[in-house]
Amino acid sequence: MSVLTVHEPEHHTDRSEGCLPGTQLDALPRLTTTVPREYVHRASIAEVFLTSCTRIDETRFTLTGQWPRAHTYFNSPNGRWHDPLQVGETIRQAGLCLAHAELGVLLGQHFVMWDLSWTTVPEQLTIGATPSDFIVDATITTDGRRNAVTVRRRLEVTIRRDGRTAATGKASFTCLTPETYRRLRGDALSVPPRPEPEEPPLRMDPSEVGRTHPVDVVLAPTDRPLSWLLAPDTRHPVMFDHGGDHIPGMVLLEAVRQASCAALGPAGTLIPVQASTEFHRYVEFADPCRIEATPLPEREDGLTGFLVTGRQDGKTVFTSSVCGPVARY
Repeated sequence: MSVLTVHEPEHHTDRSEGCLPGTQLDALPRLTTTVPREYVHRASIAEVFLTSCTRIDETRFTLTGQWPRAHTYFNSPNGRWHDPLQVGETIRQAGLCLAHAELGVLLGQHFVMWDLSWTTVPEQLTIGATPSDFIVDATITTDGRRNAVTVRRRLEVTIRRDGRTAATGKASFTCLTPETYRRLRGDALSVPPRPEPEEPPLRMDPSEVGRTHPVDVVLAPTDRPLSWLLAPDTRHPVMFDHGGDHIPGMVLLEAVRQASCAALGPAGTLIPVQASTEFHRYVEFADPCRIEATPLPEREDGLTGFLVTGRQDGKTVFTSSVCGPVARY
């Protein structure tokens, strides 16, 4: 059994160094810190939600983590519950952390996310009097699809708070060496990310897409019903936390949420308690990406749903079905 914790420098031989007089380091309580930010591909330590990783056997692992009571980006309109998209980000971080810490994937390799889905238990996402500690039970297997240089891995997780299931989720991904990634991306790597123009595009009003702050809006209106252009602010400190040569997948999931809210109109804000997304192609910075929403048939459980599609250069780049209750304020 291996445990990912704080790494002590190899040259430290005196384990009592820095301790108070008369104390032993082993007698101190185990301290909590985040996993290395590099393991979850984040530049800001504040955006790391995982705190430890323990191997159970060849395929099963347990991770721990904490969601803050307040977050500048992952938040709800009334501030009373955790954003379900934060569950998606936690699943993403779990897959990355396990790959680096337990599966031997080297830092510097590239991840290709093929799909990501989650189902939440809304009452277990409420924000309490303290930060929300959680446990992730994770299983990683190989799904059988591979070629000469890549293998696709399948991640399944259950996120628990206080012993109760808060969410379940799945994702599949492959890991690519820098050389393989360069061959895959080709000329796209030579196109620099499009900087935010001095005159930003006319984006949707935050109230129309379930957001509060204009900087969080990622959609611009078009002259077609239920259709928008993807227009995120590339200076956003969370959505574009670290550099990249394409639009991050989590930005696309935010576009799904906002398109669903915009499709509702003044009826309210959709809370995405369930979502399932397939990523077909990279979304490039240089070309317009159209986001379209189609209402799904009425569900017996009363949840409202939409099928959201992204298209770029005439090709489908992602498809996502999302559903949830409609909140009215």
